[in-house]
Amino acid sequence: MSETIRRDPRREWIARNRLHPEHARVIAALGGNGGGAVAISEWLGPNGVVRRNPRAIGFIGPNGIKRIDRSGLQQGGQPTATTTAARDSRRTVVIDQPAFLVAVVPDMTGGRLSSHDKDLLGLARRVADADVERPGAVVAILFGEYKGEGGGELKEQALGEAGIDRVVHFDDEFYAGFAPEARLAALSAVEREMTPRCWLLPDSPLGGADLGRRLAVRLGERAATGVWQIEADNKAPMGWRCTARGGGGSLDIQRPLPRVALALAECAEPVDETRHAAEQLTLSASIPATLSRIEDLGQVAVDPAGVALAEAEFILSGGNGVKQWDAFHHAAKVLGATEGASRVAVDDGFMARDRQVGATGTWVTARVYMAVGISGAIQHLQGIQRCDKVVAINLDPGCDMVKRADLAVIGDAGNILAALVARIEQYREQQQEKRNAA
Repeated sequence: MSETIRRDPRREWIARNRLHPEHARVIAALGGNGGGAVAISEWLGPNGVVRRNPRAIGFIGPNGIKRIDRSGLQQGGQPTATTTAARDSRRTVVIDQPAFLVAVVPDMTGGRLSSHDKDLLGLARRVADADVERPGAVVAILFGEYKGEGGGELKEQALGEAGIDRVVHFDDEFYAGFAPEARLAALSAVEREMTPRCWLLPDSPLGGADLGRRLAVRLGERAATGVWQIEADNKAPMGWRCTARGGGGSLDIQRPLPRVALALAECAEPVDETRHAAEQLTLSASIPATLSRIEDLGQVAVDPAGVALAEAEFILSGGNGVKQWDAFHHAAKVLGATEGASRVAVDDGFMARDRQVGATGTWVTARVYMAVGISGAIQHLQGIQRCDKVVAINLDPGCDMVKRADLAVIGDAGNILAALVARIEQYREQQQEKRNAA
């Protein structure tokens, strides 16, 4: 019998139609175990587009409220048996004698791997694991706040689960802040001692784009920038061909994968099935001191109100549940957050139109999104789907925003914001007193 996968358009149509009398049977067949109607979360539609069933996502909490756990790490505040088993069932991979090395320099914003970094590590694993008989190892070069696996001031606990086999950490103070020349000297030392087959850096404004271009010039390589896809190519020098965005994003450029590549977000799927050693390495040779021609004077204070929503990292967003807008503006100022709003608050004239968050406003990618008095319309939830952490303050424990949130506070929005502001101001006063006493 042919192994060609053939699609059944009628069955796919029944799977999308919840009112069809055969819907439960088809869903059970697609779901896999045949023991009941197991709802699938996504499938391939008739036009080749992946369709998602939002009703299949989530679980019923202890109070009968449906929860959507987008992190996959908790259920009602505790790890589920399914997610715990998934973590424990990861295959441990130890590469003692790799055939080659793939060097990755993640941004590590705030001392943690960002989603862009994890995509980049997934791309590195594809290159390293292409040859099953002679696999390579992924070595990550880290700067700054990272203190080592399992100790010190560690912020990132999952280096091995992200696909890293080796770690080279430079934690001296002259690598902190904006120090491209010192970091370039460290990367050059890694190049001399380890000679990686290729270098992968994030093509991001957080430092990876600048450092990657400097490294390419130092190595005499013509770097590939804006890479979003790689494919195997036996005719290419390294066996890979990359596709990069060019012409201001209007066209794709294909070329053999060079030794230095700067990749965009979503260039590959993050590692989720294996756990790697993340072994600490140190360079045998000392890095020569580099006289930097750049002086880092620190970050410039920026008014959060002037930051565009699409670029903000911390957003305090208000909705119909906010009754005291003066207190809301004061809270945003104290927190140092950029203000956002739901469509209802904008339509009522409490916030400007450019502050509207959602599918009909601005899609945001904040690291922290605090929704105050927002029930969570589908358009709003679409606009915040790429935020790392969502905090909800609402009176209704059953609203969609509470279900979406990583942390929910149930109560009056005005009282909770007032208590939060008072606590922050008290903490700052205590810190000022300690500094004065010192």
